[in-house]
Amino acid sequence: MGIAKGQDELAEDLLSNLPTNIDLLIPNICFVEALTTLEQENKFDDRFIHSLNIQVNEAERNKNSGNAKLVVSHLKQAKISFLKKQNDTRLRFHRTFNLLIERAEIIEFNTEILLECSKEGILENHILDKIILNCIIYHAKLHPHTPKVFLSSNSKEFGSSDVSAILRDVGILYFSKTQNFLGWLQSQNP
Repeated sequence: MGIAKGQDELAEDLLSNLPTNIDLLIPNICFVEALTTLEQENKFDDRFIHSLNIQVNEAERNKNSGNAKLVVSHLKQAKISFLKKQNDTRLRFHRTFNLLIERAEIIEFNTEILLECSKEGILENHILDKIILNCIIYHAKLHPHTPKVFLSSNSKEFGSSDVSAILRDVGILYFSKTQNFLGWLQSQNP
């Protein structure tokens, strides 16, 4: 969603121009999370547009205030701009989603991962993040000698000291910012 919302241009560039020496992997549950988040964002957006429409209707009914006409004009322009931004976000979302499907190896959610997720421990209040983390750990254990990096802007959950330690234990470097990852990548190939 960060790419779709225009919050990480470097990630969008990286995904569009992925170096051939990098294998991109993503847990399949991330696609479910992305679609669910998009659906939630669409609901928030729809409520906002509905509220804007109510305010426009109320202001249009006010025949005595010159300010009401100004409010109507500004709210209508805000609605147009908001809908354009919403369309941009949706287009970037679908472009990113399709690029990930084309270019990424999918880490399948399986019974072994499910059993790990059922154990008490970290990320108890964030089940999707817990599933994502366990998918990544599972895959990392299958490939112990391959250099691994985990890039996610969700530093609140994945950047915690507990999660960072678990990732390090299976040989994964965590980056919350694409810029930091690219700096590290460049330092690996001077």
